[in-house]
Amino acid sequence: MDADVQTYIDGIAPEHRPLFDRVHRLILRAYPDADVVLSYGMPTYRVGDRRLHVGVWRHGISVYGWDKDAGADLLSRHPGLLGGKGTIRLRSQEAPDVGDEELSALVRASLGPDRR
Repeated sequence: MDADVQTYIDGIAPEHRPLFDRVHRLILRAYPDADVVLSYGMPTYRVGDRRLHVGVWRHGISVYGWDKDAGADLLSRHPGLLGGKGTIRLRSQEAPDVGDEELSALVRASLGPDRR
């Protein structure tokens, strides 16, 4: 992980840091060799030519670049996560309602070799 990403992570507000750490851990568990760089001002996980961006905002985190089919599956169970076109918005207070397996499925579909 480059220094810019570490600086970003170190600057995350304490109320959102556990949620970011959870998503970060899930991504790296699925793709331990993912490159983590700063892109568009936020941590970006690169696996081959695929990218998943995770930004921390006032509400919690937003995820960009996700697989639309996996996202549709997740959003069918948690429709309140849709924050706009191409944005999954996970609020820190709602995060416990979304399971690790659900988030991991989104990560695998978004960064995996079978991405549509």
